[in-house]
Amino acid sequence: MPVGTVASVKGLSPHDLRRLDVDIVLANTYHLRLRPGPELVRDFGGLHSFMGWDGAILTDSGGYQIFSHAERVDVREDGATFKSHLDGEVIRLTPEEAIRIQDALDPDIAMVLDHPVALPATRPEVADAADRSLRWARRSLDHHRETVVSGQALFAIVQGATDIDLRRRQIDELTALDFDGYAIGGLATGETKEQLASTTAVTVPLLPEDRPRYLMGIGYPDDLLRGIAAGADMFDCVVPTRHARTGQAFTSRGVVRLKHAKGRTTHGPLDDDCPCETCTDFEVGYLTHLYKCREMLGPTLVARHNVAFYQRLVHDAGDAIAAGRFDAFADQFLARYGGGEVSGPPARAE
Repeated sequence: MPVGTVASVKGLSPHDLRRLDVDIVLANTYHLRLRPGPELVRDFGGLHSFMGWDGAILTDSGGYQIFSHAERVDVREDGATFKSHLDGEVIRLTPEEAIRIQDALDPDIAMVLDHPVALPATRPEVADAADRSLRWARRSLDHHRETVVSGQALFAIVQGATDIDLRRRQIDELTALDFDGYAIGGLATGETKEQLASTTAVTVPLLPEDRPRYLMGIGYPDDLLRGIAAGADMFDCVVPTRHARTGQAFTSRGVVRLKHAKGRTTHGPLDDDCPCETCTDFEVGYLTHLYKCREMLGPTLVARHNVAFYQRLVHDAGDAIAAGRFDAFADQFLARYGGGEVSGPPARAE
């Protein structure tokens, strides 16, 4: 899912997204609560009408901002109090309020409010936040069943950081509540690459096979393939568009950095194997020129390419699964892609 935090995937129009074979985008409850406000979005007919998008929409609950805005948040049992990073406004977000806001936004999929913690953290800190997330999930589900009549799906979020025992217990309790889908949250919060891989490999297969399994905030190509190998169905991250703005293009042979001087004299497309318009119409030398001149067309063209690259990766992975050759596909891709080192950590909102 490309991330459209404030009802816009940065640099890309809904028409662009459709041409790139995108079916679903993610928006953010907390940020849309700040501006323009859920009531205004409802007045425009909900998020689909407001942003001109006829595909599916998932809204994150605002729980991730408890982690990412930790210095501005006070978490209590009944909810979280935020001090807005925009103007200092005090905002109270409870499980019930997160559901109310998402009802007004009217996405296809809503998420429960959860409490992720930054790592490193002590086991008591992780357990406290995970247990609170479980109680909030029950409250979210009760309020959703009582008040939302649109047929909107509601997904639970499994917390527990890298503690497998905590995550097992969370999964047992959450699956008993019969949510429409289940997400693994609380990763990409400070754990190592190895911890991310091992936690994913153990916990994703524990989720029900007959419901969507969503690995939240995971966005580098190798991480996606490991998540798919574990059984995850859904992913989101700002990496494709955010890294486009810093001049980093994902290709089948690794990452191309368009702010490097050598790009100025490089002929040919970003990726010989990519059929996107950026690769068919423009050469690396021109794209590098756009970044050197700070022309906004540069990040737009590379965002189109990066999203196309990600869409093709997951579709090819699906085809490989159907053909019974996913392991060979993943090995071949990773051998060609290499380390794929990029600048900056992944994130879930921008």
